[in-house]
Amino acid sequence: MSDDICVCFFLLVCLVGLHADASQEAQRLREFILSRRSNGNAFSAHDPAFTVTSSLRAEYSGTNQVALKAADKIAALPGQPAGVGFNQYSGYVTVDEKNGRALFYYFLEATHGAADKPLLLWLNGGPGCSSVGYGAMIELGPFRINSDNKTLSRNENAWNSEANVLFLESPAGVGFSYSNTSSDYDRSGDQRTADDALIFLINWMERFPEYKGRAFYISGESYAGHYVPQLATAILSHNTNSKGDIINLRAILVGNPYLDDNKNTKGQIDYLWSHGVISDEVRANITKNCKFSSLDGDACSDAMASYDSGYISGYNIYAPVCIDEPNGNYYPSSYVQGIDPCSNYYIHAYLNNPMVQKAFHARATKWSGCTDLHWKDAPVSMMPTIKWLLEHGLPVWLYSGDFDSICPLTATRYSIVDLELSVMEPWRPWTVNKEVGGYVQQYTGGLVLISVRGAGHQVPYFQPERALVLVSSFLKGTLPAYAMEQ
Repeated sequence: MSDDICVCFFLLVCLVGLHADASQEAQRLREFILSRRSNGNAFSAHDPAFTVTSSLRAEYSGTNQVALKAADKIAALPGQPAGVGFNQYSGYVTVDEKNGRALFYYFLEATHGAADKPLLLWLNGGPGCSSVGYGAMIELGPFRINSDNKTLSRNENAWNSEANVLFLESPAGVGFSYSNTSSDYDRSGDQRTADDALIFLINWMERFPEYKGRAFYISGESYAGHYVPQLATAILSHNTNSKGDIINLRAILVGNPYLDDNKNTKGQIDYLWSHGVISDEVRANITKNCKFSSLDGDACSDAMASYDSGYISGYNIYAPVCIDEPNGNYYPSSYVQGIDPCSNYYIHAYLNNPMVQKAFHARATKWSGCTDLHWKDAPVSMMPTIKWLLEHGLPVWLYSGDFDSICPLTATRYSIVDLELSVMEPWRPWTVNKEVGGYVQQYTGGLVLISVRGAGHQVPYFQPERALVLVSSFLKGTLPAYAMEQ
């Protein structure tokens, strides 16, 4: 990606809301693109067969893994509601003993039948955003943090009703994950993230050996459009070369994925125009001056900067926003059931509570939702990697909340075109309680594209029931059903 395309993307998304919303992921993505431009670093290309460059090492050689697992068990989280009947674990897994690099995890056993259910890994994006703070505490985890910043309420559509769910703070420097070698943070990038995540999984399964050989799935959102496919290719490469245990990876699932830099920018423009955020004239001027390629220059940047969206959230252009008063007070601009755009404040307060950090077995730290890491490598497009995975027999499901303008459905569609796949099952509705939950299309080779109606960037947050139906279908390997109204 050229510097000019980077600034075009930055100007575009910065005009779609900059205040406190349910998550900082999209804001971090904006900052990431701008930092690449200011540092003068071009995005690198990767071999689609993303490989592991680090030597795999046994964590805590000679240490009793059973004892480590027992020490990681959470008795209860502060403010946890009564009646929690599933086990929770959290702690650290070392991925580099020499540098003291360790990744933090939060693991939830399934609410029932845990021994028979698969293992599902969740990764938030950014790059540099917390899977515990956002994925677990506002999206698909069993609890929601209440506005008192102290107590939790149940999420009735938590994904651990369908699987044993593992949240990973990745890479080191994100959330509670850390390195004792501060220079590690300046070496962050796609390759290092995939390497460490694979080492984490191998070592974590030593601590939880009952999951060796268990059906395993990877999921995530946003910049996890890089993380998830790259980790999947690292796992497949590991399985090919391993003389020991293999990881039984069955499929991957990514929501509102950031897949292709140029296609994402073009998809944003078309999405915002079709939803009435930019005018015909602005779109015509952008189309005239932008080729959505490395050839674009200042004229493209100027064209993209020539409109005012007002104070709306790019994560969900139809959702309320959080109003920040000069005196420090904050409140939602309007009230929609299940959506609190000021939730980021609750997450920050709760996870910085010393008693909460102690219950999580986390090091005492100033927790932050997203961390500005000096990213070193990222491919322009993930589609060669997606193609490689499909060619190696791994099903790939991509889903999009249709109210998201940061990584919109249009961008995902434009990216899929590059795969040149044939349609097996054409675009059709799928339903939840006889209401359209979205639309789905299946392609040859194992690719599935799903939209989630009325959802923003963080689908399990904006449409939790529909997201649960989606992940249940994914784990079964069957498209979500269409129950026609009687």
